[in-house]
Amino acid sequence: MGAYVSLLEYDNKEGMILLSELSRRRIRSIAKLIKVGRVEPVMCLRVDEEKGYIDLSKRRVSPEEAAAAEDRYARSRLVATLIGHVADVCGVDLLELNKRLTWPLYKEHGHAYDALRQAAVDPDAILGKYNLEPALRDRLIKDVKQRLKPHPHKVRADVELRCHTFAGVDGIKAAMRAAAACSTDDCPIEVRLIAAPVYVLTTMTHDKRGGLEALARAIEAARAALEAPELGGDLAVRERPRVVSAEDEKLLAERMAELELANAEIDGDDSGSGDEDEAGMGSGKVEGEE
Repeated sequence: MGAYVSLLEYDNKEGMILLSELSRRRIRSIAKLIKVGRVEPVMCLRVDEEKGYIDLSKRRVSPEEAAAAEDRYARSRLVATLIGHVADVCGVDLLELNKRLTWPLYKEHGHAYDALRQAAVDPDAILGKYNLEPALRDRLIKDVKQRLKPHPHKVRADVELRCHTFAGVDGIKAAMRAAAACSTDDCPIEVRLIAAPVYVLTTMTHDKRGGLEALARAIEAARAALEAPELGGDLAVRERPRVVSAEDEKLLAERMAELELANAEIDGDDSGSGDEDEAGMGSGKVEGEE
């Protein structure tokens, strides 16, 4: 007839996925389609409150909805584990703590996970209104910073630096130093060469907007230094400051590795002719030598 399941987000209440709601395709083996113990996102079709029946569907859940549901469940499970640990350590009733803190965070911020991640950076802005006891608040902040520490954003900008005057490389270095001087404790700026005249400016920060603004200031500082009359160079922006993904960083690393390999000295490039010349010169005798 189908498969009996436990609804993990509803106190493990029992529901049933009917055979016709398991898959859009023809089912040859239910054992291959679903397995005991596997967590599956499903849609609730109907609830019979008198008999206690809950009919569910697996085939009506799109891949996008399934991914969103799995992500939401993983975040909710992490919040539940964190709050449960805090309640246990501080000797507070878990249900009472959920009423005072967790459920209001869900209502106000959409998801308690997002609110607690913000609390790791600015605890007063998120937790200030809930009047938690000092010991409970300190323990919560400590656990949040350990388990929900936000990942920093990597911000990047690509520029072209040119200096055709006598200053030459010194002019480029002056521009790079001017850009790096715009670094702050929250937004340290690094300037690296990709392939002349292309350079990349990067920073790692938890403040996405602050990182974008910091790189914009760094570009203007480098421009002012390079285009000064005594240097006479120019700066052109190839890619404006933007938040980059892991894939972008992978491509950049591959590109730099290729350039490094191309510029690397290959064994034997200049050893042949030099050795022959040295051998020929050493084999003869200078006039007057015995």
